[in-house]
Amino acid sequence: MVSPREKEDLTIGKSSNLDELNELKKSITVDTIHNDEALKVLSAYTGDQSWTAEEEKKLTKKIDRRLLSILCVTYGLQYYDKAMLSQAALFGLRTDLALTVGLRYSLSAAIFYPGFIVGSYPAILLAQRYPIEKVIFAIVLLWGLCLMTTAACTNHQGLYVQRFFLGALESGVSPGWMLVVGSWYKKQEQAFRMGIWYSMTGYVSIVSPLINYGLGHISGSLSPWRYMYIVAGAVTVLWAFVILFFMPPDPIRAKGFTDRERYIAVARMRVNNSGVRNTHFKIEQVWELLGDGKFWLTFGMALTMLVANGPVSTFTPIIINDLGFSGLNSLLLVMPAGFVIGTIELSAPFIAMKIKGMRAYLVATTVSGTLLASLLLWKLPQSATGAKLFAVYILASYGGGYAVLMSMVIANTAGYTKRSVGSSGMFVGYCLGNFMGPLVFLQSEKPLYTTGWIVTVATSAACIVLALIYRWVCAKENKKRDASGVMEGYEHAFEDDSTDMKNPQFRYTL
Repeated sequence: MVSPREKEDLTIGKSSNLDELNELKKSITVDTIHNDEALKVLSAYTGDQSWTAEEEKKLTKKIDRRLLSILCVTYGLQYYDKAMLSQAALFGLRTDLALTVGLRYSLSAAIFYPGFIVGSYPAILLAQRYPIEKVIFAIVLLWGLCLMTTAACTNHQGLYVQRFFLGALESGVSPGWMLVVGSWYKKQEQAFRMGIWYSMTGYVSIVSPLINYGLGHISGSLSPWRYMYIVAGAVTVLWAFVILFFMPPDPIRAKGFTDRERYIAVARMRVNNSGVRNTHFKIEQVWELLGDGKFWLTFGMALTMLVANGPVSTFTPIIINDLGFSGLNSLLLVMPAGFVIGTIELSAPFIAMKIKGMRAYLVATTVSGTLLASLLLWKLPQSATGAKLFAVYILASYGGGYAVLMSMVIANTAGYTKRSVGSSGMFVGYCLGNFMGPLVFLQSEKPLYTTGWIVTVATSAACIVLALIYRWVCAKENKKRDASGVMEGYEHAFEDDSTDMKNPQFRYTL
């Protein structure tokens, strides 16, 4: 028979042991140089380590609410800034800055992307080493200030300098958002989330013409296009502070989540086999990336796909204007294109989320739409106004494929340094395509732009071929790993910050 006092002593003893165990778990030192920082959350959590599908669904919705609005508005502002050049061109920018001579206008658009290349690697290395929300805050703040200086440009040389530095400042946003999505969402969820924020390139084109249409009617002391840049820059500067105070950076450090929600958010990422966060740069992962043929295929896809962005972001209002519409009406006729493309950019990633093994096929299919549009704009006469407008509206179909391509790069690259540099490297291909695009649309060939459309057709066809090769390579590697007897598994997902090539349990998403 145990006395009440002995029972009390036993209870105190058990409580003391439990407290000691909890303190011991909290004091465990996690090697975050070799392992993922996610292990800190997993080792400190003392609650039930299982969860229901309903719990996870509820958590995913909370992540969507907290994160996606910030990703969408930021990327929408970035595309608004980039596409503003073509809209400002209708309101005196070309004449005020003498951009109608030779390739000056095309070069003013293209020079943005060498700046993008210069800035992308430093930005992504800073985002890996330091809190990403603070890095993105600084980037957006400086880009907003730089954007406002466009209004002070008085010649084409000044605009070239401003555009170069604007590209360098904006370069970190897209690779940074890829890393953020990769740290919060499972592979099957990533494509649609990429599509949600990337679709802003289309949907912003519905809103921006209305804003610039209004600003274009200002009859102040400055040319209307200068007001466009001042307003856009001011809004961007204000938005930077929203990012700083409200963006949830990753499941490990995000505020506003309970310990259990944080544990589930981290533990569910095991199925990605690619980790959540590691702040230590590992040069050996860079060498592995450079020797990985799959990276170069995605680089090639980004380059060849984005050549078409030259006419889309730089010449769309001008192409419509050449069909006989006024400057203001050309601006308004851009709006349907924004709706069509935004919808494609949402639909393709949604299909990728719902149907496994479709991602490379979706890249090929969407780029086929761009190929068709380029052929129509090349071969149809100027008198075929309706058909050419239709072609303009589907020209940016590749956008849906690009959103899917970003999700493939994140899903198929493990090792935090390799994934960081790989996403940034893909954006170098993106920049080279964007740099080439405007330069092949020659002022001397206006309004037919024969050289430009020939190059766009050729590069779109090449992208389709590369997408199918990429799928074949990944499928072959998956079969090889299955045949080795090592099945797909996740028990070492957060250990050793292992890369996709070194982890035999890793399987590539098709």
